Amino acid sequence: MPKDTSQPRTPTPRLRKPKATDGADIWQLVSDCQPLDENSMYCNLIQADHFRDTCVVAEMDGQIVGWISGHMIPNEDAFFVWQVAVSPKARGLGLGRKMLTHLVARDECADATALKTTITRDNDASWGLFRSFARSIGGALSDKPHFERDAHFDGQHATEHMVTIDLPEEPKLLRVA
Repeated sequence: MPKDTSQPRTPTPRLRKPKATDGADIWQLVSDCQPLDENSMYCNLIQADHFRDTCVVAEMDGQIVGWISGHMIPNEDAFFVWQVAVSPKARGLGLGRKMLTHLVARDECADATALKTTITRDNDASWGLFRSFARSIGGALSDKPHFERDAHFDGQHATEHMVTIDLPEEPKLLRVA
């Protein structure tokens, strides 16, 4: 009898809008994903409640394994990504890029012509994610110093570079509700 050499299937994370009751689990995920800057648990609760339409969680086997917080920038046609967290359990699945694609395809982000985020020069994982996302949607990526070490962080934090990715017209992105 032949031996079964097939690999077990990796569960596919389910993407959804967060709920206020997810706040504590989101906070724990972020704190487990060092070196991400931790916010207060209350901040994550407010994001999950007040900004749920522009945030996403990824669930796998009943656990939150991915999180992106974001918002539309007031008076701009731009979607700002505040934070991306992917659990070590879900790394290697392309989950960060899937969550970004999911978010920019939502009706709430329909007016966005650009995605913006800030990244420090030494954050190779974030640079890789956003470059990969830009390539996957055919968007141009640019960056420039934005929040500077001395001017904004009193020398306590590395300069954050504003990354801007031009988003394609709607036909290239499938809109989701």
